[in-house]
Amino acid sequence: MSISQQQFPDYELDDVRRVSTPQGVKAMFHPLRGTVLELLLERAATVQELAAAVERPKSSVAYHVGLLASAGLLKVIRTRTVRGREERFYGRTARSFYVEGPGPERTESTPNWFVAIAAESEQAQRDDNLRAGKRYAWISDDDADEFWFRVIALVNEYAQLPRTENGVAYAFQTALYPTKHPRLPQPHDTESED
Repeated sequence: MSISQQQFPDYELDDVRRVSTPQGVKAMFHPLRGTVLELLLERAATVQELAAAVERPKSSVAYHVGLLASAGLLKVIRTRTVRGREERFYGRTARSFYVEGPGPERTESTPNWFVAIAAESEQAQRDDNLRAGKRYAWISDDDADEFWFRVIALVNEYAQLPRTENGVAYAFQTALYPTKHPRLPQPHDTESED
């Protein structure tokens, strides 16, 4: 199978998994563990491969992989024997993780994505290579939830785009949040006033 026909990642996983435990939320939002989760969207990998990708000691990456696995975010996809030792390939349990339920543990453990996005996108802004947009809609919470799940489907589609040999890693960020944006008053059915 050519790289353009390859399915990402190279193992079966759920589309969405709800994360509701403080352990899961904390595990997911650590910067290094978040990077590991992103890397595993492409294919299953060993701790050694992950350590090489993030340029960190294998022991440190093994510790973080262990926390992600304990939180139910990673699982062993397959194993192989190398020089008499079992080598494990880890993968995600889902394409997308959905943090469920408000609470102090969640808000304390969850980073403000916009701070990270702003920092990561600074160079693209300077290079005039940042594509962004913002719109408002006055909808119910249920409509927002339903729309968000459609957005997540689009995010997953984006993650499936074919990889190119010399491709650039483009980040695709999205958000949906309530605001106090001003709104026009309802139009009045009045005759033209002269």
